[in-house]
Amino acid sequence: MIPAQAPRPPLSTTRIRLAWAIALTVDALQIPATVTGPMGWFLGAGLDLITMLVLWALLGFHWAFLPSFLTEWIPYLNLAPFWTLAVALATRGRGEAELPGPPRRLN
Repeated sequence: MIPAQAPRPPLSTTRIRLAWAIALTVDALQIPATVTGPMGWFLGAGLDLITMLVLWALLGFHWAFLPSFLTEWIPYLNLAPFWTLAVALATRGRGEAELPGPPRRLN
């Protein structure tokens, strides 16, 4: 029997937006870093480590961060937006539930 996972707490809209902004920015920076050659690869690797730690602090641990971190170390494979994909998987369904508004009047 597989144990049921405890539901993850919802994330604030600010955390989700910040995580998306970080992931999109880092993925956009990876392209010019890859073109510059080995020096860019080493700088990109440091950026990936920092990105993983920051996203982990913002969103909590998620398995999608590990493959993103590892594939970003492979030259030219980091042109794919793996951080954006990881954030999409980590934030899927974890936004704050909308508060119920006032009751609507039925006509």
